[in-house]
Amino acid sequence: MDRATFACSTAFFRDYSSSSQGTFCGGHVDFIEKVESFTYSDFFRDYLIPNHPCIFSAKFTEEWGSRRNWVTWDGKPDFDYLLQKFGDAVVPVANCDVKEYNSNPKEQLPFKEYVNYWKEYIKNGYRSSRGCLYLKDWHLSRAFPEQDVYTTPVYFSSDWLNEYWDAVAVDDYRFVYMGPKGSWTPFHADVFRSYSWSANICGRKKWLLYPAGQEEYLKDRHGNLPFDVTAPSLQDRSIYPRYDQSQPPVEIVQEAGEIVFIPSGWHHQVYNLEDTISINHNWVNGCNVAIMWCFLQDELAAVQREINEWKDPMDDWHLQCQLIMKSCTGIDYKEFYNFLKVIAENRISVLENGLDDEASAKNTPKAAISTLGMLHAVFDLKRAVKVLTSLSANEDFKKLDLTSLSPPPEALLHHLKAAIDTALL
Repeated sequence: MDRATFACSTAFFRDYSSSSQGTFCGGHVDFIEKVESFTYSDFFRDYLIPNHPCIFSAKFTEEWGSRRNWVTWDGKPDFDYLLQKFGDAVVPVANCDVKEYNSNPKEQLPFKEYVNYWKEYIKNGYRSSRGCLYLKDWHLSRAFPEQDVYTTPVYFSSDWLNEYWDAVAVDDYRFVYMGPKGSWTPFHADVFRSYSWSANICGRKKWLLYPAGQEEYLKDRHGNLPFDVTAPSLQDRSIYPRYDQSQPPVEIVQEAGEIVFIPSGWHHQVYNLEDTISINHNWVNGCNVAIMWCFLQDELAAVQREINEWKDPMDDWHLQCQLIMKSCTGIDYKEFYNFLKVIAENRISVLENGLDDEASAKNTPKAAISTLGMLHAVFDLKRAVKVLTSLSANEDFKKLDLTSLSPPPEALLHHLKAAIDTALL
């Protein structure tokens, strides 16, 4: 991060609310053509901070192993190669023809069985008695770390979600998707209202994007979002009374090799126009961590409303609310504190101690922090301080047993502020 971008980010987050998700006027989405003329600071300033989408050309992925090896000469999935490398894996597969609550039901299948299904599906004119099956949310990089699949572009390298979940060795938010023409993902926003980036290894996708806030006009009279945002029932005002106030979606057709950047909190629906393989990451950083924090507060408030009648007879009502929230979203307030702590301490370590040559050469979070520079680490700490201050003052957080948190929130805040002051001397 250069000094001009640091100054821009400081001014933006000083002048706007901490949970600002930006505004997006018109339907034009910028196309980034050249790798050599587009810097990290360009992306940070023009897309991350204002929370705007963009498309990266296929030049940004042309060196990836998956683009060389997973695709046939005519741009189709290379089933033979994929079976050779991953045939014994077990993968999550969704049925696009079945609605289960507001998503598609999933099952675990051997990868070789899924590929055989896919080949038969193509042979039968994209029809099957089993329905349209879509391999989704496969943690391939975690299962096959030795494979040369892709390298995360530097633009997406400030990735707090995967930095934290790698540190606690529980989960990650790096996925592979594989599906036939006609497979699709219903209307949704990404986990924790995170950013996402999605790269097509082969095939084409159509994206329908709604800027943050537009989803409010798409809710039915009970407050529920649609499963399919193209369904004719949305035209029925007795069911969707505010639909006429919504803007048309921002539509993107993503070609093979291209990367789409999806802003934080933008709801979307996605179709595979051809047999398609894609790599997707969800990620949070200093630009949208406040949006994540607002989302968690909204989720807890929704849980509290649902079980409000049990508040008086239940001694540990506040703890039960946290447990339910974690089961629904994947995180509670105390883990969110630990998330902020791990992110902050990694940056303090780099600022105070630097990296030796061996550590710098490794693909580690601290090496990524060092690559992005001291000013980026300071920016991250300032955003962590802002959100941690809000968390520490939150009444629901203060009602929890915080004795297990180490260091205590006040001590961590003091350390962060001191590290920022020292770095800026």
